Amino acid sequence: MRDACEPTLLSAHITPHRSLGRAGFVAAMLVFGGASTVLGVMFIAVGAWPIAGFLGLDVALVYVAFCINLRRAAAHEHVLVTPSMLNVRRISHTGRIAEFTLNPLRVRLHCEVDPDYGTRQLVLLSEGRSHPIAQFLSPDEKDSFAVALLAAIGEAKRGPTRTVFDD
Repeated sequence: MRDACEPTLLSAHITPHRSLGRAGFVAAMLVFGGASTVLGVMFIAVGAWPIAGFLGLDVALVYVAFCINLRRAAAHEHVLVTPSMLNVRRISHTGRIAEFTLNPLRVRLHCEVDPDYGTRQLVLLSEGRSHPIAQFLSPDEKDSFAVALLAAIGEAKRGPTRTVFDD
């Protein structure tokens, strides 16, 4: 449990990137459905009516794929670092929660880097266990997140700082 008096060293909310929102989804489906309808009518007019059915199937499959993509966008991860804990709470697109808390004094961050691709994976290592984190991020975003997380872990390892007041 988090102590309310403890300062927050890092609080990051990580969500998957989706370039197409709901309005874009509706627009894309209208364009795709409209084009398929026009093509379907043309094929029916020349007597190739079975093709119209396949065009309708294409629209249905694209619709299902977009719906799955939009639903998976609901997944997210929250990383919280205080001087006494590092907590990661991962919520899947189905609402399933996976959470783990580590001692920041005993945590190492391992960055798996591919020379061509960049940072492929960030893994927290602690007490013989590995915990992948920030899987939604792009390689560049993983790099900047790793810098911020390492700074927060370093701050936790340094311990509390004391302020001296002169009278």
